[in-house]
Amino acid sequence: MDNDAKQENLQTSTPPPPPAGFPVEETVTLIDLCSGEDDSDLVEQDVQRRYNSGGAKRPRGSSASDMNNAKKPTADELKFVHPEGFGQPIPPPPHVTHTIPADPCNVFTTEASSGRVGSCKQFWKAGDYEGAPGGNWDLSSGGFDHVRVHPKFLHSNATSHKWALGAFAELLDNALDEVASGATYVNVDMLENKKEGNRMLLIEDNGGGMNPEKMRQCMSLGYSAKSKLANTIGQYGNGFKTSTMRLGADVIVFSRCLGKDGKSSTQSIGLLSYTFLRSTGKEDIVVPMLDYERRDTEWSKIVRSSLSDWDKNVKTIIQWSPFSSEDDLLRQFALMNEHGTRIIIYNLWEDDQGMLELDFDADPHDIQLRGVNRDEKNIKMGAQFPNSRHFLTYKHSLRSYASILYLRIPPSFRIILRGRDVEHHNVVNDMMQTEQITYRPQYGADSYVKDSNMSAVVVLGFVKDAKHHVDVQGFNVYHKNRLIKPFWRIWNATGSDGRGVIGVLEANFVEPAHDKQGFERTTVLSRLETRLIQMQKIYWNTNCHKIGYAPRRHPKAGNDYGHTNTSPENDHEEYSPSGFKTRASDKFYSSSYPNHRGDNGGSGNDSSLYLQEELRRERERSKALEAEVELARQKIEEMSKEQENLIAIFTEERDRRDVEEESLRNKLEEASNTIEELLNKIKMLEGSKGPSWRR
Repeated sequence: MDNDAKQENLQTSTPPPPPAGFPVEETVTLIDLCSGEDDSDLVEQDVQRRYNSGGAKRPRGSSASDMNNAKKPTADELKFVHPEGFGQPIPPPPHVTHTIPADPCNVFTTEASSGRVGSCKQFWKAGDYEGAPGGNWDLSSGGFDHVRVHPKFLHSNATSHKWALGAFAELLDNALDEVASGATYVNVDMLENKKEGNRMLLIEDNGGGMNPEKMRQCMSLGYSAKSKLANTIGQYGNGFKTSTMRLGADVIVFSRCLGKDGKSSTQSIGLLSYTFLRSTGKEDIVVPMLDYERRDTEWSKIVRSSLSDWDKNVKTIIQWSPFSSEDDLLRQFALMNEHGTRIIIYNLWEDDQGMLELDFDADPHDIQLRGVNRDEKNIKMGAQFPNSRHFLTYKHSLRSYASILYLRIPPSFRIILRGRDVEHHNVVNDMMQTEQITYRPQYGADSYVKDSNMSAVVVLGFVKDAKHHVDVQGFNVYHKNRLIKPFWRIWNATGSDGRGVIGVLEANFVEPAHDKQGFERTTVLSRLETRLIQMQKIYWNTNCHKIGYAPRRHPKAGNDYGHTNTSPENDHEEYSPSGFKTRASDKFYSSSYPNHRGDNGGSGNDSSLYLQEELRRERERSKALEAEVELARQKIEEMSKEQENLIAIFTEERDRRDVEEESLRNKLEEASNTIEELLNKIKMLEGSKGPSWRR
């Protein structure tokens, strides 16, 4: 066996350098040793390696057990040299305190990085950028990594608003929710950007405002306390970000709050700038903010980390906002009351022709949309048919849309659009020949039931312009007072069927989608849609002749219009006296339609229950037959009355004709007598003159 000692290479372990901005720790030299084996194990492994590497041959016939039983050389025989300090405990590193900023999101550098990109002014193309390459993913907090949010998410998140006026609705919702905090108005207007010379959008209210904590929640994603409140519209904590980014690339928010006790007033400024994030190549969403608090009569800075960080936030906001100085920023609070919020959206998006998506010039008291949502033909028809105006103009006119956006408006609350109040309008006032139908949903097995007693009153009727055969139809479906589906057209019939029928309902038992322009596709919504189609068809077939259309033939019994319930449950079906198939698990009730009771079905195990169920069904069938007989009797009575009226008319006409005939006969007889008298006189004259007169 080779007696040459194997010298171990001592390696030092150097910790990775700390992040930029942190103090450098003193490096400690460590020896890389295996702590799970003793000296004899190390020696055994060394001998085994020497045999395996060819340094010495294993005797023929020897086994692993023989090798284990063989005498093992000691560390002294191998001339193993221990390093200095071997076996002694490693001293702990010196205690170093790292200064971590109190709010890392508030620290910025305004210098453009190598990832600087040009700005894009078209919304649907603004998401085409990658930001700066690389990035430090090693930093963690408490041993947990943070999920980072790329600025590109702001744009992709805002694409949920396909329709720009839907983004306005989100901001109006936030203002209306502030009624509980004393808000009496929301003002939407256009401002001039003196710094850049372009137009900006203003949305302000005099609600409770936001303190510094709520301001940060507003700028963050998913924070919302409104979902726990019964009378508020917002619930997802996402509307402010999606709506402002849909209307423009940048937004600056000014908010003043009195505080809980009314004495600790604060005011905050926050900048959410997509232009800033793109131009500086940021890979995280960072939001510069400034906070102030009132002390006596003066406003003082709230320094969350350091004065240098405060100055960086001020410089960043001034550089990327429409304002030129901190004093210019603070002057915005002078335009507010003691509390409220002032939102300014700038760098508004443009269309493919380089014009602003928002049209401020078509109407000085309105904000309208350009492009596909604007139809000049509908605008002319809206002026001609005032009761159909909202249907024809809501897609491009904010004033028209905002007037029907809420089913109810608090009496003390005003929506001011470019200096003029928006008049609240209820579409029911545009209807004639209305009917009210109470719809009671039945929840499926996969549905979460908040309140099993929920129902919706559907008001259905013809628009007052229906006699002109204007193609207006659909249902305005509200959720918690907010319009979700404007003029929802669910019956797409061929020809003119369904034209002129509109309806209004508040459906709090279905959940709206995140953009509040539609509902989540659930079994409950599918059943509601099926029933609304049935209501519209029944109403149209019954009343269309009243507005100038040809009468429709009533469907035969058993015809359910070809619409089936998409619920996974097999609901029992029965026929109403009007001949339309209904489901017992999902009824609607009306003074104009027959009232039904649900058929839940018996178990069949108990004969008495079975007989009671059969008896109940027979009673319902007999009631249906009685209703049909009564309807037939009424028709017979009407026909009898009509027949009697016709007989009376014919009798009167015959009597009149007989009188006239008798009069003519008398006149004819008088004329005959007169002729006969004249002939007699002629004969008498001839006889008196004699024969000589004839010659």
